[in-house]
Amino acid sequence: MLNRSGISKTTLTATRQILANVDMQASCGCIVPTALGVAVGNRKIAKAGTPINIDLLNLQTAVKKPAAAQSEPATAAVPMNAVLLHDVDVTNGNANGTALYFGVVNVNRVESDVASAITAAVAIDGKSPLIVFIKA
Repeated sequence: MLNRSGISKTTLTATRQILANVDMQASCGCIVPTALGVAVGNRKIAKAGTPINIDLLNLQTAVKKPAAAQSEPATAAVPMNAVLLHDVDVTNGNANGTALYFGVVNVNRVESDVASAITAAVAIDGKSPLIVFIKA
């Protein structure tokens, strides 16, 4: 008999498809921290297309938000090397997500605040050579 404790049911809407070409993409699982979420109603959601920095050699560490280098105190730049492929609910803490590290993203399919974040992340250290952003 299946132990049903801890199983929950959530009704969600259709996922947002941000890819311009769904056949040509590569992604991996990642841990999305609560800090990447924004308030959407009474939930905290990290939106699809959000630029992130993922440590591909250690997927057990939470992803980071891209950031420019700082001179005071001295910190290195955190470049964008992936984007979130789908919305991730981080209301109850860190959650599992999908990081797209190779593919073509249609910027017209992401929300305007995410498009602004993409523009800012590209300006920090240049865009990831494996992710192409287009407006189709």
